[in-house]
Amino acid sequence: MEFRGLMGGFYRISEWIMRLSAINLLWILCSIPFFFFALAGLTSGQTDIMMQSLVLMGILAPFTLFPSTAAMFTVARKWVTGDEDVPLFKTYFRGYKENFLQSMIGGIAFVLFILILFVSYRFYAGLDSALSLLSYMFLAMGILLIGAFFNFFCIMTHLHMKVLQIIKNAILLTIGNPVTSVMTIIGNVAIVMISFRFSFLLVFFAGSVSATFTFWQFNRSFEKIKRKQEAMEEAEREREEEENGQAAELDAAAVREDDSTKKESDKL
Repeated sequence: MEFRGLMGGFYRISEWIMRLSAINLLWILCSIPFFFFALAGLTSGQTDIMMQSLVLMGILAPFTLFPSTAAMFTVARKWVTGDEDVPLFKTYFRGYKENFLQSMIGGIAFVLFILILFVSYRFYAGLDSALSLLSYMFLAMGILLIGAFFNFFCIMTHLHMKVLQIIKNAILLTIGNPVTSVMTIIGNVAIVMISFRFSFLLVFFAGSVSATFTFWQFNRSFEKIKRKQEAMEEAEREREEEENGQAAELDAAAVREDDSTKKESDKL
C-alpha cells in the first residue's frame, strides 16, 4: 500500500528517520570501545585522562571505528545511488566484512599521518623564530588530510582498488576539487556542532547523516569527472574517425591517380 499526499510525506519522513537512526546505532555499537574512551575523556575534565583517552582512541580506531564507518558508507552509497529500500542490516554487515581489512590498513595510515602532522605542528608552533610559520603549512595539510579521509571511505565503498590506490586517489580528489572538499568539511563540522548542541542527534543521526551527505558530495564530483572523461573519449573517437576518413580519401585518390596513369601508359 502506497500512501500519497500528506500521509505519504509523513510516511517517507518516518521511514528515513528509521533508516538513519538504525544505521547510526549500528555504527556506534560496532565502535563501542572507541566511543567508550571518547566519552571517558570528554567527561573527565582532566588533561591527563583526556590525553590517555586520545592515545587509546587512536589505537582502537583502525580496528573498530574505521571498519564500522566503512560499513555505514556502504549503506549511504546505496541510498545516494537510488537503492533506498536496501536491507539495512544485511548491507551494513556485508560492507563491514568486505571492507574490514582495507579500512583497518587505511585507518592505521591515516592515524600515523595525523600523528606526524600533529607533532610537527606542535613543534614548529612552539618556536620563536620565523620557522614557526611552518606550523600553518602543517595545519593546512591537516585540513587536506580531513578531506582525503572522507574521500577515502567514499572511494573504498564505490570502487575496487588497492589500499594505496585508494589513499592516493583520495588525496588527489581532495586537491583536484577544493570547493567540494571545503564544502564537505564545513558540512560535517556543522553536523557535529548541531549534534553536540542537541545530544540525542549524536546517538541517532550524526554519523549516518554525515556519511550520506559526504557520499552525496563525492558522487556529484565523481559523476562530473566521469562525464568529462566520457566527453574526452568521445571527442578522441570522433577525431580518430575523421583522421581515418581523411586517410581513406587520400588512399582512394592515390588509387584513382594510379589507374589514370596506367591508362595513359597503355595508350602510349
